[in-house]
Amino acid sequence: MSMNDTTADLLTRIRNAQRAFKETVNVPFSKSKLSICNVLKDEGYISSVNVEGETKKIIAIALKYYEGKPVIEQIERVSRPGLRIYKSSKKIPLVKNGLGICIISTSKGIMTDKTAREQNCGGEIICYVS
Repeated sequence: MSMNDTTADLLTRIRNAQRAFKETVNVPFSKSKLSICNVLKDEGYISSVNVEGETKKIIAIALKYYEGKPVIEQIERVSRPGLRIYKSSKKIPLVKNGLGICIISTSKGIMTDKTAREQNCGGEIICYVS
């Protein structure tokens, strides 16, 4: 069966693995997924990201917990293949009044809402993380 929305698959695998209190989760490799994982790592939501394999690459994500609870409380896909959501830099939403992040795909790469506002570039809103 072919998969249309690989980003939603990444977010669902992370969500399910944290609910099952797994240490790591593996997802098939793509550059966009790796960029999203690197943003999550830079913001402190996951511990580490490693690319494994040579012919069939996978991304190994080490999940993060604090006092027995997952660090990621909520991870939600916004833009999807059937309905793309684009916002200008001035209209990028705040997630939980600035306590969460919004991951955005811009012309300068995949970044957080704060970075996109600083660089004054809008784009497609990928997901909300809190």
